[in-house]
Amino acid sequence: MTNPADHACINGQRLNPESLMMSYGYTPAWSEGAIKPPIFQTSTFVFKNAEEGKAFFELAYGLRQQGPDEEMGLIYSRLNNPSLEILENRLTLWDEAEEAASFASGMAAISTTLLALLQPGDVVLHSEPVYGGSDFFLKNVLRKFGIEAVGFRPSASPEEMQAQAAAIAPGRLAMIYVETPANPTNHLIDLDACAALARQYATPDKPVRFVVDNTFLGPVFQHPLKHGADVILYSATKFLGGHSDLIAGAALSSHALMKEIKAMRTFMGTMCDPNTGWMLMRSLETLKLRMERAAQSAQTIADWLRAHPLVERTHYLTHLEGNPVQQDIYRRQCLSPGSMISFDIRGGEAEAFRFLNALKLIKLAVSLGGTESLAEHPGTMTHSDITLEDQKEMGITPQMIRLSIGVEDPQDLMLDLGQAFEAVGMPKEVEVAEMA
Repeated sequence: MTNPADHACINGQRLNPESLMMSYGYTPAWSEGAIKPPIFQTSTFVFKNAEEGKAFFELAYGLRQQGPDEEMGLIYSRLNNPSLEILENRLTLWDEAEEAASFASGMAAISTTLLALLQPGDVVLHSEPVYGGSDFFLKNVLRKFGIEAVGFRPSASPEEMQAQAAAIAPGRLAMIYVETPANPTNHLIDLDACAALARQYATPDKPVRFVVDNTFLGPVFQHPLKHGADVILYSATKFLGGHSDLIAGAALSSHALMKEIKAMRTFMGTMCDPNTGWMLMRSLETLKLRMERAAQSAQTIADWLRAHPLVERTHYLTHLEGNPVQQDIYRRQCLSPGSMISFDIRGGEAEAFRFLNALKLIKLAVSLGGTESLAEHPGTMTHSDITLEDQKEMGITPQMIRLSIGVEDPQDLMLDLGQAFEAVGMPKEVEVAEMA
């Protein structure tokens, strides 16, 4: 294949990602003039001759260095596939990454990346809360491989994070892993501070990788590589896929780190399949449109929720007036508040459940980032494997409800939310306060 960058400019002017998503990395002449890339639904590829097969395998297994004008040839779809190569070229555009890899799921991207970059005896310093699956993998699965996970509190200052890093035995800190905004609290982590911490503790013999799960805002509204991250991870099931009809993941980084991650992907077999890759390419074409529309609706709905008498607190990125530290982080690293809202309903789990059970247009389901709006109860669903004590420390309350706002009419969504509040009923203390 030719270099995709050759088609990224017109008259020397670099095109924007939303324009390049239609054609980057693909030439219709390769496939009988087809305007869209075909699905290369094949397991293996024919070599021109035995010498070519030998040369391809030498590169695939790192037996020799790649020549300056030499391309990695197609061997077997567990290693490489044209559909996925086109997809991965396009995945680099929004984050301006050197290289990307696609995976069978978000957890496949996370687990493969961490296993590729960590070894027994290492310590991962990570933010809390993170997605429940990530939390379990960090604290339980990695332990089986002799890798320790140490979490820092949501409100930890750079100085407190520094103290935690200093308490780790010299030479053991190998990674800082963060999810920002945090799922489900929308708490922001300072990417610049984390990058500085990773650089401080890195040595020539022991690099400290800074890895960011960018699923909630990326890749349109937040770009961690510009703030010092080494690797970006995505559950591509969410906004990248955007239609609740596929499961996939992605990792983006430098050529050097992606070589390690892709090598681990080859041997773990965690690659994305060609059909899913093709569906992701379809979704990338409308990514910015979908994310911007959903974010506009979410702002309207979050403001409406904040004023509702049955809402105790909203967790939304433009509702940070009482927290200047969070406001400053938002200003420096976020381009939009996005479309994820969490709020605490007045009462507890029972009131949250009555509210969720009464929804009609908004669907009661986990996941996020699709065209349809979804609602769920983090404490007993996505984050149920986290102890109640830890949930409380992370700010996950029994009355918390998480909303993923889709592309429906926001007035219709508020109509549905309003009737669900009516089904809950007004708590006595609220009735008394209103009468007073």
